[in-house]
Amino acid sequence: MAKLNIKPTRMELIKLKRRVKTAERGWKLLRDKQDGLMKHFMEVIKEARDLRKEVEEKLSRAFKNFAQASGLMYPEMLETALMYPSAKVSLDVKKKNVMSVYIPQFEVKKEGNILNYGFMQTSGELDISLASFQEVFELMVKLAGIEKQAERLAEEIEKTRRRVNALEHVSIPNMKETSKFITMKLTEAERSAIIGVMVIKEGMEKKEREATPF
Repeated sequence: MAKLNIKPTRMELIKLKRRVKTAERGWKLLRDKQDGLMKHFMEVIKEARDLRKEVEEKLSRAFKNFAQASGLMYPEMLETALMYPSAKVSLDVKKKNVMSVYIPQFEVKKEGNILNYGFMQTSGELDISLASFQEVFELMVKLAGIEKQAERLAEEIEKTRRRVNALEHVSIPNMKETSKFITMKLTEAERSAIIGVMVIKEGMEKKEREATPF
Protein backbone atom coordinates (compact mmCIF):
# COMPACT_ATOMS: atom_id res chain seq x y z
CA MET A 1 0.00 0.00 0.00
CA ALA A 2 1.09 3.56 -0.68
CA LYS A 3 -0.10 6.88 0.69
CA LEU A 4 -1.60 9.39 -1.70
CA ASN A 5 -0.02 12.80 -2.17
CA ILE A 6 -2.64 14.72 -0.18
CA LYS A 7 -2.23 17.47 2.40
CA PRO A 8 -3.07 16.21 5.91
CA THR A 9 -5.97 18.59 6.57
CA ARG A 10 -9.42 17.93 7.98
CA MET A 11 -11.10 19.03 4.75
CA GLU A 12 -8.97 16.63 2.70
CA LEU A 13 -9.80 13.87 5.18
CA ILE A 14 -13.52 14.45 4.70
CA LYS A 15 -13.11 14.38 0.90
CA LEU A 16 -11.00 11.24 1.11
CA LYS A 17 -13.58 9.41 3.22
CA ARG A 18 -16.23 10.30 0.64
CA ARG A 19 -13.98 8.95 -2.11
CA VAL A 20 -13.55 5.70 -0.18
CA LYS A 21 -17.33 5.26 0.13
CA THR A 22 -17.79 6.00 -3.58
CA ALA A 23 -15.01 3.55 -4.52
CA GLU A 24 -16.52 0.84 -2.33
CA ARG A 25 -19.94 1.32 -3.96
CA GLY A 26 -18.29 1.18 -7.37
CA TRP A 27 -16.42 -1.98 -6.37
CA LYS A 28 -19.67 -3.65 -5.33
CA LEU A 29 -21.40 -2.66 -8.57
CA LEU A 30 -18.47 -3.98 -10.60
CA ARG A 31 -18.50 -7.24 -8.65
CA ASP A 32 -22.21 -7.63 -9.35
CA LYS A 33 -21.58 -6.88 -13.02
CA GLN A 34 -18.73 -9.40 -13.11
CA ASP A 35 -20.95 -12.09 -11.56
CA GLY A 36 -23.75 -11.32 -14.03
CA LEU A 37 -21.37 -11.40 -16.99
CA MET A 38 -19.86 -14.68 -15.83
CA LYS A 39 -23.29 -16.28 -15.45
CA HIS A 40 -24.32 -15.15 -18.93
CA PHE A 41 -20.93 -16.23 -20.32
CA MET A 42 -21.38 -19.78 -19.00
CA GLU A 43 -24.86 -19.95 -20.58
CA VAL A 44 -23.45 -18.78 -23.92
CA ILE A 45 -20.58 -21.28 -23.73
CA LYS A 46 -23.03 -24.13 -23.13
CA GLU A 47 -25.20 -22.98 -26.03
CA ALA A 48 -22.13 -22.73 -28.30
CA ARG A 49 -20.93 -26.19 -27.29
CA ASP A 50 -24.32 -27.80 -27.99
CA LEU A 51 -24.72 -25.95 -31.29
CA ARG A 52 -21.20 -26.82 -32.43
CA LYS A 53 -21.94 -30.48 -31.80
CA GLU A 54 -25.13 -30.20 -33.86
CA VAL A 55 -23.29 -28.39 -36.68
CA GLU A 56 -20.56 -31.02 -36.83
CA GLU A 57 -23.08 -33.87 -36.96
CA LYS A 58 -25.22 -32.25 -39.67
CA LEU A 59 -22.19 -31.17 -41.67
CA SER A 60 -20.86 -34.72 -41.56
CA ARG A 61 -24.20 -36.07 -42.84
CA ALA A 62 -24.32 -33.44 -45.57
CA PHE A 63 -20.84 -34.39 -46.83
CA LYS A 64 -21.79 -38.06 -46.64
CA ASN A 65 -24.89 -37.45 -48.78
CA PHE A 66 -22.87 -35.38 -51.23
CA ALA A 67 -20.28 -38.15 -51.50
CA GLN A 68 -23.05 -40.63 -52.25
CA ALA A 69 -24.50 -38.29 -54.87
CA SER A 70 -21.07 -37.89 -56.45
CA GLY A 71 -20.74 -41.64 -56.65
CA LEU A 72 -24.12 -42.07 -58.32
CA MET A 73 -23.74 -39.28 -60.90
CA TYR A 74 -21.31 -38.63 -63.70
CA PRO A 75 -18.88 -35.80 -62.87
CA GLU A 76 -20.08 -33.82 -65.87
CA MET A 77 -23.71 -34.09 -64.75
CA LEU A 78 -22.80 -33.06 -61.22
CA GLU A 79 -20.79 -30.09 -62.44
CA THR A 80 -23.60 -29.00 -64.77
CA ALA A 81 -26.17 -29.23 -61.96
CA LEU A 82 -24.09 -27.00 -59.69
CA MET A 83 -22.76 -24.62 -62.32
CA TYR A 84 -25.45 -21.91 -62.22
CA PRO A 85 -26.81 -21.48 -58.71
CA SER A 86 -29.92 -19.30 -58.42
CA ALA A 87 -29.99 -19.02 -54.62
CA LYS A 88 -28.57 -15.89 -53.03
CA VAL A 89 -27.65 -15.33 -49.42
CA SER A 90 -27.06 -12.04 -47.63
CA LEU A 91 -26.02 -11.42 -44.05
CA ASP A 92 -27.60 -8.74 -41.89
CA VAL A 93 -25.60 -7.70 -38.82
CA LYS A 94 -27.19 -6.00 -35.84
CA LYS A 95 -25.93 -5.16 -32.37
CA LYS A 96 -27.45 -6.12 -29.06
CA ASN A 97 -26.56 -4.54 -25.71
CA VAL A 98 -25.92 -7.17 -23.02
CA MET A 99 -24.81 -5.57 -19.73
CA SER A 100 -23.03 -2.74 -21.55
CA VAL A 101 -21.44 -5.20 -23.99
CA TYR A 102 -22.40 -4.81 -27.65
CA ILE A 103 -22.92 -8.25 -29.16
CA PRO A 104 -23.22 -8.77 -32.93
CA GLN A 105 -26.28 -10.65 -34.13
CA PHE A 106 -26.21 -12.26 -37.57
CA GLU A 107 -29.35 -12.82 -39.60
CA VAL A 108 -29.30 -14.82 -42.82
CA LYS A 109 -31.56 -13.65 -45.65
CA LYS A 110 -32.16 -16.09 -48.52
CA GLU A 111 -33.45 -15.55 -52.03
CA GLY A 112 -34.18 -18.13 -54.69
CA ASN A 113 -34.06 -21.92 -54.57
CA ILE A 114 -30.86 -23.85 -54.09
CA LEU A 115 -32.32 -26.74 -56.14
CA ASN A 116 -32.37 -25.03 -59.55
CA TYR A 117 -31.51 -27.99 -61.77
CA GLY A 118 -33.57 -30.64 -63.50
CA PHE A 119 -34.37 -33.71 -61.46
CA MET A 120 -34.28 -36.23 -64.31
CA GLN A 121 -30.49 -36.58 -64.43
CA THR A 122 -29.67 -35.93 -60.77
CA SER A 123 -29.91 -38.19 -57.75
CA GLY A 124 -32.06 -37.68 -54.69
CA GLU A 125 -28.92 -37.76 -52.55
CA LEU A 126 -27.79 -34.51 -54.23
CA ASP A 127 -31.09 -32.84 -53.29
CA ILE A 128 -30.73 -34.05 -49.71
CA SER A 129 -27.08 -32.97 -49.43
CA LEU A 130 -27.71 -29.48 -50.81
CA ALA A 131 -30.70 -28.99 -48.51
CA SER A 132 -28.52 -30.21 -45.64
CA PHE A 133 -25.73 -27.79 -46.56
CA GLN A 134 -28.25 -24.94 -46.67
CA GLU A 135 -29.55 -25.85 -43.22
CA VAL A 136 -26.10 -26.27 -41.70
CA PHE A 137 -24.95 -22.99 -43.22
CA GLU A 138 -27.59 -21.11 -41.23
CA LEU A 139 -26.54 -22.98 -38.10
CA MET A 140 -22.89 -22.10 -38.77
CA VAL A 141 -23.79 -18.42 -39.03
CA LYS A 142 -25.70 -18.69 -35.76
CA LEU A 143 -22.74 -20.46 -34.18
CA ALA A 144 -20.39 -17.71 -35.38
CA GLY A 145 -22.61 -15.12 -33.70
CA ILE A 146 -22.71 -17.06 -30.43
CA GLU A 147 -18.95 -17.60 -30.40
CA LYS A 148 -18.37 -13.90 -31.11
CA GLN A 149 -20.71 -13.14 -28.23
CA ALA A 150 -18.66 -15.40 -25.97
CA GLU A 151 -15.48 -13.65 -27.11
CA ARG A 152 -16.87 -10.17 -26.36
CA LEU A 153 -18.17 -11.32 -22.97
CA ALA A 154 -14.79 -12.84 -22.09
CA GLU A 155 -13.06 -9.54 -22.96
CA GLU A 156 -15.51 -7.56 -20.83
CA ILE A 157 -15.17 -10.01 -17.93
CA GLU A 158 -11.39 -9.61 -18.01
CA LYS A 159 -11.65 -5.79 -18.12
CA THR A 160 -14.14 -5.81 -15.23
CA ARG A 161 -11.96 -8.21 -13.24
CA ARG A 162 -8.95 -5.91 -13.61
CA ARG A 163 -10.99 -2.92 -12.45
CA VAL A 164 -12.35 -4.86 -9.48
CA ASN A 165 -8.85 -5.97 -8.47
CA ALA A 166 -7.46 -2.45 -8.91
CA LEU A 167 -10.12 -1.03 -6.60
CA GLU A 168 -9.92 -3.87 -4.09
CA HIS A 169 -6.15 -4.23 -3.84
CA VAL A 170 -4.80 -0.79 -4.82
CA SER A 171 -7.12 2.21 -4.87
CA ILE A 172 -9.28 1.52 -1.79
CA PRO A 173 -6.38 0.30 0.43
CA ASN A 174 -4.27 3.32 -0.59
CA MET A 175 -7.09 5.74 0.22
CA LYS A 176 -7.74 4.03 3.55
CA GLU A 177 -4.05 4.08 4.40
CA THR A 178 -3.89 7.78 3.52
CA SER A 179 -7.02 8.45 5.59
CA LYS A 180 -5.45 6.65 8.53
CA PHE A 181 -2.21 8.65 8.10
CA ILE A 182 -4.07 11.99 7.95
CA THR A 183 -6.14 11.06 11.02
CA MET A 184 -2.94 10.25 12.89
CA LYS A 185 -1.35 13.55 11.82
CA LEU A 186 -4.42 15.53 12.86
CA THR A 187 -4.51 13.74 16.22
CA GLU A 188 -0.85 14.53 16.77
CA ALA A 189 -1.45 18.18 15.82
CA GLU A 190 -4.39 18.42 18.24
CA ARG A 191 -2.36 16.80 21.00
CA SER A 192 0.52 19.21 20.37
CA ALA A 193 -1.90 22.15 20.41
CA ILE A 194 -3.40 21.00 23.71
CA ILE A 195 0.04 20.54 25.25
CA GLY A 196 1.03 23.98 23.98
CA VAL A 197 -2.07 25.54 25.54
CA MET A 198 -1.41 23.73 28.82
CA VAL A 199 2.21 24.94 28.85
CA ILE A 200 1.11 28.54 28.17
CA LYS A 201 -1.62 28.28 30.81
CA GLU A 202 0.79 26.87 33.37
CA GLY A 203 3.29 29.67 32.61
CA MET A 204 0.59 32.31 33.05
CA GLU A 205 -0.57 30.73 36.32
CA LYS A 206 3.03 30.64 37.54
CA LYS A 207 3.47 34.33 36.80
CA GLU A 208 0.24 35.09 38.62
CA ARG A 209 1.40 33.17 41.69
CA GLU A 210 4.74 34.94 41.67
CA ALA A 211 3.05 38.32 41.34
CA THR A 212 0.51 37.62 44.11
CA PRO A 213 1.86 38.41 47.66
CA PHE A 214 1.22 35.88 50.39
